Amino acid sequence: MRRFSKSFTQQEPLSEDSIEAAVAVMRSGRLHRYNLVEGEKGETALLEQEFADSLGVPYALACASGGYALQLALRACGIAPGDPVLCNAFTLSPVPGSIHAAGGEAVLVDILEDTTVDPVDLATAAQETGARFFLLSHMRGHIGDMEAITEVCDAHGITLIEDCAHTMGASYAGKPSGTFGRVGCFSTQTYKHINSGEGGLLATQDPEIMRRAVIMSGSYMLYDRHLAAPGAESFDETRLVTPNMSGRMDNLRAAVLRPQLAELEGRKERWNTLYRRIEAGLPDHELVKTIPRHAQEDFVGSSIQFRLPSLSPDRIARFVVGCEARGIPLKWYGKPQPEDYTSRYDSWRYLPATRALPNADRILAELCDLRLPLTFTDEECDDIVQLMGDAMEQATDKTNNP
Repeated sequence: MRRFSKSFTQQEPLSEDSIEAAVAVMRSGRLHRYNLVEGEKGETALLEQEFADSLGVPYALACASGGYALQLALRACGIAPGDPVLCNAFTLSPVPGSIHAAGGEAVLVDILEDTTVDPVDLATAAQETGARFFLLSHMRGHIGDMEAITEVCDAHGITLIEDCAHTMGASYAGKPSGTFGRVGCFSTQTYKHINSGEGGLLATQDPEIMRRAVIMSGSYMLYDRHLAAPGAESFDETRLVTPNMSGRMDNLRAAVLRPQLAELEGRKERWNTLYRRIEAGLPDHELVKTIPRHAQEDFVGSSIQFRLPSLSPDRIARFVVGCEARGIPLKWYGKPQPEDYTSRYDSWRYLPATRALPNADRILAELCDLRLPLTFTDEECDDIVQLMGDAMEQATDKTNNP
């Protein structure tokens, strides 16, 4: 059996610019973001300023992880213990995990055929629970109908927080992902669009939310060393009533990220070329349904998803096994137990009883997911499609699989 030989988890090497910047920080010994010499701005503060500028917002904060940024956003927006927080039924476990860690209770919202949140069910869930927060996950890089979503939030007095772990560099109707709500949260973990191993960023236009976030992140009384934050004189009250819950990014990771941020637009183009190549090769018919994209969505295709609506669970399982045998680690959200990074809401058993989620149940049972590293070429994408086609033929051959 022919196998695909390249790894789906191996990232590109860091650029020489990132390596040189990291070495300079290590040679200085000043890894801590507030350990600066007189007149030095610091890599972390510069990253925050450059990231805020890229989104067109005044404030940004670099954090230890994307999950910490989500917790920080909820706390800075005023979550209280036991508050219901709406979130997508289709998301990754750090999203409900961040709600739980911040003291809230996740309330899951159903999804549409394109895997994005259903605005109608969002309104229903808001009415049922009186929730004041919606943690919207742009899961696997798919941005939903943001006009409809923000309209529901406005009508119900809901604070919108965006989880943009998969949409850094993406936009909707020309507006960057992460700028529709009160706060946008981003990840720089290895498999995201810029890579520092672990890390996150928080962005907002609200000065008081930013003041709280800066203090909570662990600035002590060193908030004057931020470049993308409100003026130091405005912290006089906030600093005395806001707890320190240290979760800062360090100068080493920020130094690695700054050159990558400058390369993001080029990376997006390369990812989307690979995405469209795979998408064009997948047979969009009753066996394989590709995920439609909203006309106003400008996405970053670092992974691709498709559905297998006419196959039984047994045949989908055979297809996945066949792909794995050919060197293609396809993730299937219909697996009964969580595996690697893939899990379904019914495996988060710390959550209270969930609402009825008929679309999510049906769609996740047939949904597959594949990473697209930038180490791949167009020709290798064609090879992946062919090998997946071979696995599909074997899985659906009734003479071999009665």
